[in-house]
Parts: sequence; structure tokens; C-alpha cells
Amino acid sequence: MTDQKTRVVSAPVAIIVAILTAGYMLPWAIAAVRGTHNAWSVFWINLLPGWTVVGWIIAPVMSIKEHRILAVR
Repeated sequence: MTDQKTRVVSAPVAIIVAILTAGYMLPWAIAAVRGTHNAWSVFWINLLPGWTVVGWIIAPVMSIKEHRILAVR
């Protein structure tokens, strides 16, 4: 069992936004499609300080982190 969430709305919206912004919001799209627990944190970090090089590097790193293990069966 992991912290992966269902992505009924956020994944399609994230993909559309990523296409429209020519990859700028790609880290958020990756996080949303993967169903990470911090997808909205990645969105805000990508949107606000993402225009800086440091902010944009932090966002993809956050989006590709492994899922946390919540319980072992």
C-alpha cells in the first residue's frame, strides 16, 4: 500500500496545461499522472518560483520522488 491517489481530474487537466504551456508545467503533469501526494506542492513551486532555474529544478525532482510506503501487508 502506498500513498498514491486516484487521478480522475488532476491528470487530464495537468496534461492539457503542460501541452499548452510548452513544457513549463511538465513537472506538475508528471506528479499528477504519477499520483504523488505532493502534486499540488509541485504545482505551486513550479508556478511561483518555477521561472527561476532553481525553482524549476526543484519541481521535477519533487515530481519523480518515489511514493512513500504507508503500510506493509
